[in-house]
Amino acid sequence: MNFENILVTITDGLAKITINRPKKLNALNSATINELSTAFETLEDNIAVKTIIITGSGEKAFVAGADISEFANFTTEEGEKLARLGQESLFDLIENLSTPVIATINGFALGGGLELAMACHFRIASDNAKMGLPEVSLGVIPGYGGTQRLPQLIGKGKAMELIMTATMISADEAKQWGLVNYVVPQNELLPLAEKLAGKIMRNSSVAISAAIRAINDNFKDGINGFETEIVEFGDSFSTDDFKEGTTAFLEKRKPNFPGK
Repeated sequence: MNFENILVTITDGLAKITINRPKKLNALNSATINELSTAFETLEDNIAVKTIIITGSGEKAFVAGADISEFANFTTEEGEKLARLGQESLFDLIENLSTPVIATINGFALGGGLELAMACHFRIASDNAKMGLPEVSLGVIPGYGGTQRLPQLIGKGKAMELIMTATMISADEAKQWGLVNYVVPQNELLPLAEKLAGKIMRNSSVAISAAIRAINDNFKDGINGFETEIVEFGDSFSTDDFKEGTTAFLEKRKPNFPGK
C-alpha cells in the first residue's frame, strides 16, 4: 500500500500504521483520514494480519490534532458533514474492527489525535505524552467521538472536567484515569506494543473478534451486551478455532489457530 501521509508495514501478522506528517506534528487532514480509512479496511480484509499498531512519526507527536486550516471557514452544514463522514469512515470503523488495534501514543495526542487513540481497542503511551481535547478553546466541541468515548473510558465527571477546561494531561495522569494501559520511556514504547501484539496473536483471532463485538455492544444504546455475549459464546462452538483450541488443550500442546 502506497500513501502520501501514512506508512504501512506488515511483518509476521503484525501491521504497523505510522501517520507520517512530522512537519505538521502528524495533524489529521481530510487526505490523511481517507488514507487511514483505506488502510484499516485493507488490513481488516487481509487474513494474514492479526493485530494492528498505529503510531505517529517522530518523537513529538502521535497526532497533535486536526488540521484547523481546513475547516476554519466552514458553515454549519459543512461542519456537521465533516464530523459525520469522519466518524463513519474512520473512527467508528476502527472501534468496530474485528482486528485488534493498539494506539501507541508517542507524544502529543490532542483533539482529533486523542479521539483517534480512543477509537482504538486500547492505548499505551510514552512518558513524554500529553493528551487532551482542547476544542472548546476554539469555540467548538470534539467532533470525532470525543464526547462519547472519553466518558466511557474515564467516567463522566473526569471527562466533563477535561473537555470543559481544555486541559492537557500527562501520560501518568492518563494512566491513573484509565485512559491508557501502560506508560513507558519512548524507546520502550514500540517494543511494548509489539510484545502485547505478540500475546494477542497467540490466541484465536476468531474468538478475539467475537469478544470485541460483545464488549462494544455494552456501550451501544438499545443493545443488550449480555445477549451478544451469549450468542457469540454459542457461535464459538461451531468454529475451527474452538475445535483446534480444545483439541490442543486436551493433547497438551500449543494451538495452531486457523486465523480470521
